[in-house]
Amino acid sequence: MDQMLPEDEVVRICQELIRFDTSNFGDGSGPGERAAAEYTAGLVEEVGLSAEIFEAAPGRASVVTRLAGEDPSAGALVVHGHLDVVPAQKADWSVDPFGGEEKDGLIWGRGAVDMKDMDAMILSVLRDFARTGRRPKRDLIFAFFADEEAGGNYGASWAVDNRPDLFEGATEAISEVGGFSATIGGQRAYLLQTAEKGLSWLRLVAHGRAGHGSQINTDNAVTRLARAVARIGDYQWPLELTETTRRFLDGVTELTGVEFDKDNPDILLKELGTVARFVGATLQNTANPTLLRSGYKHNVIPGTAEAFIDVRTLPGQEEQVLEIIRGLAGEGIDISYEHKDVSLEVPFAGNLVDAMVDALHAEDPGAKVLPYTLSGGTDNKSLSRLGITGYGFAPLQLPDELDFTGMFHGVDERVPAESLKFGSRVLGRLLASY
Repeated sequence: MDQMLPEDEVVRICQELIRFDTSNFGDGSGPGERAAAEYTAGLVEEVGLSAEIFEAAPGRASVVTRLAGEDPSAGALVVHGHLDVVPAQKADWSVDPFGGEEKDGLIWGRGAVDMKDMDAMILSVLRDFARTGRRPKRDLIFAFFADEEAGGNYGASWAVDNRPDLFEGATEAISEVGGFSATIGGQRAYLLQTAEKGLSWLRLVAHGRAGHGSQINTDNAVTRLARAVARIGDYQWPLELTETTRRFLDGVTELTGVEFDKDNPDILLKELGTVARFVGATLQNTANPTLLRSGYKHNVIPGTAEAFIDVRTLPGQEEQVLEIIRGLAGEGIDISYEHKDVSLEVPFAGNLVDAMVDALHAEDPGAKVLPYTLSGGTDNKSLSRLGITGYGFAPLQLPDELDFTGMFHGVDERVPAESLKFGSRVLGRLLASY
């Protein structure tokens, strides 16, 4: 019987993972995570490896396993994904979002892109190492976390604070969101994520004088909050290019012949097609009002009003941005953090980067590989607190007609089966050689 390869089972694993409804509603419940963790641990143990399931709270389960390498002195590599997904409204989808259906050569369902595709690639490669008895050069730590979609307090962040022993000796990590292809200037390029913006979820509270809705009130909390929110939402953040973004834009110019114009960035961004959705938000800081709360009756002026602002900061600019927001909010507004996490920027250089590029080129010779900044965040933020340098590398060769960036948290999320097989081959090459 022929030896099973990772690409022979990666599609099935992806489908089965999607069928676990691991929707993360952000309310601490995490329904489905434990069942998905048990399935994941079962796949690991089926091939003779041990897997540890741990919970940050009842049902909030993560899985970790370690594969010993030949060189104990080499820094361990963490290969990680998350098992939770954002919720999906079934009525909005053309298929069952948790059906894991294969249609037209694509795997459909919530998590097909974010990020049960990468989970499946990791598991297929891990299982291949165990079946064949191969040992990597360095220790590989495979982790599948809960709660990434709500900031990781019940997943990676909890593990870093409470189980740092699981990551002993680790120096680097790979996870989402990078390694996927895009056609730029008629050429295929792969975007390797080397930076991600910082996260600040702010709560603004305005104070005023409560009273009857029929009276004149010159100290109205709702009015004060509305003005603050409008000023913050309308603020035009200046364009500021990080080192990562400069290198990305230089690479795009090389591919297209179009120079970046700071006064009119759309000229170059339109060369990126749907990828511009990811890149455009990394040219500046952003602060978007997302939620308003106040009052309890139509004819009662409340004494307080609150708003929530989603702030994403460029590397190293968190304090600067917060000061600007304080100034925009003005007097009478209290500002506090609901959640915050660090920005990251790591070199597009070194042995791990070289190995990732080589693994891509082995499957797609001559393709361009560019660094880029992610406007969102990943569990690499949590691992960075242990001194672990993280990259986004979930390799996928994608067809031009697929709006890949629109699949993240989108309706009818889907990924080509052939892209999963490509990714398992690239990831297998990387982990066998690095």
